[in-house]
Amino acid sequence: MAMDHWQKSSYCGEGDACLSVAATPGRAIQLTESADPAHSILATDPATWARFLRSLKESDNHG
Repeated sequence: MAMDHWQKSSYCGEGDACLSVAATPGRAIQLTESADPAHSILATDPATWARFLRSLKESDNHG
């Protein structure tokens, strides 16, 4: 995957190692550490990724 397709959170500071996310043409969601975007460390499907994000938002609202 080309490096320019990776998106890093706007909450990540300059030079910080953060989680980067990319969607592949086959609709897989790939996750990697922003310091090393050439190596995908996890891949999932869009529905699972959406559930994960929803659970993070819900836990943030309860904490």
